[in-house]
Amino acid sequence: MKICVTGASGKAGQAVVAELVAHGYKVHATDLARPALDSPADGYEVMFTQADLTDCGQAAEVLAGMDAVVHLANIPAPDLRTPAVTFNENITMNYNVFSAAAVTAGLNRVVWASSETTLGLPFDTPPRYAPVDEDHYPVPTTSYALSKVASETIAGQIAGWSGKPFVALRFSNIFTVEDYQELPWAWEDPARRRWNLWGYIDARDAAAACRLALEADVTGSSSFIIAAADTAMPRPSAELLKEVYPDVPVKREVPGHGTLLAIDRAREALGFVPQHSWRDHVSLNQD
Repeated sequence: MKICVTGASGKAGQAVVAELVAHGYKVHATDLARPALDSPADGYEVMFTQADLTDCGQAAEVLAGMDAVVHLANIPAPDLRTPAVTFNENITMNYNVFSAAAVTAGLNRVVWASSETTLGLPFDTPPRYAPVDEDHYPVPTTSYALSKVASETIAGQIAGWSGKPFVALRFSNIFTVEDYQELPWAWEDPARRRWNLWGYIDARDAAAACRLALEADVTGSSSFIIAAADTAMPRPSAELLKEVYPDVPVKREVPGHGTLLAIDRAREALGFVPQHSWRDHVSLNQD
């Protein structure tokens, strides 16, 4: 299969390109910026096209001849641009890719990056319950989150028109191995990372989720939380909830350091089982 990966120069994009190539896919990578020299895709036979996906013609061109797309290109977080620019550019990119993929180019599937922020992050206002699952939606609190909620709606409508499957992956905070060194900063005070219930996802597991979403037997438009199996904290999850969110109802027991961003549906529908944890790379004995 020939897969277009948009946003291929970003943290998740580089990992996705490497994952797909390792599993035998032919990859056409695209981004507004060219990939760094130390990109994980280096050494692989990957076609790269520089393109601006806010232009519908360029979006159609990079998707021509592809079988499916993994669409990761967006302004990746709140506060990187003004709220209006964030919303308008993300919506424009997403509509252009969705429409070109499902209608113009007739691709078989669209896998794309939604966000955990659609669920109510940052949780300065406590969540309605924990663990938070896909039903804790939509609760956009920023223009970035609103762009993702609106895009999930657009995806649902285009999936209905075209009959093509759309899979939205609500990624948690994406970390590389190098990023894990930042985590001990939050251990002293749990409130420092309460904003997403101490969630994260290893870039390699995010990439695996994209591949699994390409391969899963799904129809229509569906959305899944993609997070690590554990939290980013050394303390038990139940203890964290009791201290920081004592009044939040707990829907089910979370043993040990289990994630508070529920990944049960991704496991059932996609076969997603996270393989990586910060605990394999960071010592708990910090001086």
